[in-house]
Amino acid sequence: STMFLVGLSGGIASGKSTVVAVLRELGCAVIDADAIARQVVQPHSKAHQQILQHFGTDILLENGEINREALGNIIFSQPEKRRLLNSITHPEILKEMLKQVLKSAHGRKRPRLAWQDSGYRYVILDIPLLFETRGLTRFMKHTVLVYCDPPTQLLRLMKRSGLGVAEAEARIGCQLPLDEKRKWATHVIDNSGDRESTRRQVLRLHARLEDSLDFLWARLAVGAAVAGLGGLVFLLIRHFIS
Repeated sequence: STMFLVGLSGGIASGKSTVVAVLRELGCAVIDADAIARQVVQPHSKAHQQILQHFGTDILLENGEINREALGNIIFSQPEKRRLLNSITHPEILKEMLKQVLKSAHGRKRPRLAWQDSGYRYVILDIPLLFETRGLTRFMKHTVLVYCDPPTQLLRLMKRSGLGVAEAEARIGCQLPLDEKRKWATHVIDNSGDRESTRRQVLRLHARLEDSLDFLWARLAVGAAVAGLGGLVFLLIRHFIS
């Protein structure tokens, strides 16, 4: 398959959900690590049982599900507890993400020409802490950061969550600063402005990825097969991937 992976991340209240919504409108495959994180801690799951062993039953809702707000209050104020939770949930999240990536590789976004692969051109992995857990970035052909300037990020978080300045700053401080993440991203979408500006940036990025040179070898191979120039294209492919 010529499908490749694109890691998408941002910061709390940076507007990543806005970007994801546009990508879904475009028909892109988006694997949501946050949704998977909620899935793998459902009652009776392995991660659910381990969390209760270490954090107690006070974090449960009446229906037996984990109270994310209560658990969040613990891990935001206690870094060692945050690391413990990550060690429990991350392996389960990664396993489920791998399953969904493999499923996407055999999915179909739209009718394709005979020479094109039957799956998606690329799959977005929406991972909030992509740049904090740097090990995952080596599996991504491209990484995309949804950025907004720090004052805007703070105001958005306060408005969205009803937090005071100190509380909002503490939550933002648990993540790498967006300006630091920006150094590691191969593409940046600046969401400091209005939605239309963000949408235009997403459309440009999508067009660029759809026309990526990652698919040049496949196009060359098919064109050569049709024209009977297999030997020439073999040399071109070797040059391209070397």
